[in-house]
Amino acid sequence: MSDTRKLFGTDGIRGKANVHPMTGEVAMALGRAVTHYFQKNSGKKPVIIIGKDTRLSCYMLEQAFSAGVCSQGGRAILTGPLPTPGVAFVTTSMRADAGVMISASHNPFEDNGIKIFDRTGHKLADEVELELERMILNPSLIPSKTGTELGSAKRLDEVIGRYIVHAKSAFNSHYSLEGLRIVVDGANGAGYKLAPQVFEELGAEVISIGKEPNGHNINKNCGALFPLNCAEQVVKFRADLGVCVDGDADRLVLIDKTGAIVDGDKIIGLCARFLKDSGQLDAGHEVIGTVMSNFGLEVFLKKHGMSLHRTQVGDRYIVEQMRSSGAVFGGEPSGHLVFKKHSTTGDGILAALKVIEAMKFYKKELSELAAEVELYPQMLLNTVIARKLPFEDVPAIQAAVKEAEKELHGTGRLLLRYSGTEHLARVMVEGQNAELVKKICHQLKDVVAKQLG
Repeated sequence: MSDTRKLFGTDGIRGKANVHPMTGEVAMALGRAVTHYFQKNSGKKPVIIIGKDTRLSCYMLEQAFSAGVCSQGGRAILTGPLPTPGVAFVTTSMRADAGVMISASHNPFEDNGIKIFDRTGHKLADEVELELERMILNPSLIPSKTGTELGSAKRLDEVIGRYIVHAKSAFNSHYSLEGLRIVVDGANGAGYKLAPQVFEELGAEVISIGKEPNGHNINKNCGALFPLNCAEQVVKFRADLGVCVDGDADRLVLIDKTGAIVDGDKIIGLCARFLKDSGQLDAGHEVIGTVMSNFGLEVFLKKHGMSLHRTQVGDRYIVEQMRSSGAVFGGEPSGHLVFKKHSTTGDGILAALKVIEAMKFYKKELSELAAEVELYPQMLLNTVIARKLPFEDVPAIQAAVKEAEKELHGTGRLLLRYSGTEHLARVMVEGQNAELVKKICHQLKDVVAKQLG
């Protein structure tokens, strides 16, 4: 990612609502820039889909972005609350030129963000975001429109139905959800209404929670960030499964029938095996993960004839690698799962349906499938630092890393990375032996702290 960017981060623009850069002024400028960019490439009035979650600040940013689209001659289509993967799908379904999601995902309601998809439903490349940023920071790069050149906006609520049909179509028609009782936690967010509807229409009995958004309670003690509430309901109602999505419903956390929260890497492992055993994995049998995926997942995949390719953190990088390599499945332990055949980005609702499909395929409970993916002990330590030098440029750190790898002897891995927002270095170690992991992690942390503190 280019270091020259001032507004865009790893997943669009994000920050505290009504504080730069998440202001109405920036949203309008971005609306103008996006419209101009896609107009100059198509030569017609571009159609821009604008979705949002349930944050109070979405009203402000939605209208501001729409105003920017209209001022530059575009046609804005406002969907109302719609999951991020829904915006990506509707953009391609309606053959729009771009899709915009106003959401800060799992962040608290005070924050907000804007992420953009191209006409194929994929997040924009770094160089495109950089070009948009130049136009935002220098409005004179965009010629003004007047008279009949101005655009229009309309609200189109029925696009939600398109996404529901799409999500349901991803579930194998040979199976049904009849007889299943599922607790669905919509996080008081973008999927609060349609997530339960998808499972109900496929035949499940649904207990719905996190379904009363008021503008302030998105992600608050509910959803994928707080799955214990859902777990309690699973036990209380003797449900077969608990499904928790986050504020924009692009990730999920699953609860098995005992009320246990299932680790995200276990979900990746069981889904990968299911796709391979059902003939849906690519010929190379490659699964895309990130540097945060547990070493035990890598071992599990190898045992079943698959390989793990790691990218940097972020589902956009997983998708980029999938497009490059031809892989059809990837995910993050945080719950972003991408099934390339059905979606161009993480989709919590669709991923839950695929897990249920795996349960039907193997005729096993979720707890049984998850138990087959054995994860390794892991330790993560943070240390405050004064400077961020490339780790490979510090000889003492490199010597400590080599010694640690020698001690692990191929039965684990280690990862050094910096926090993107704080003066912290993160040291992570995984391995079969928990005591050895603990010892190595503390030793490495001490070396990093001494060299960079």
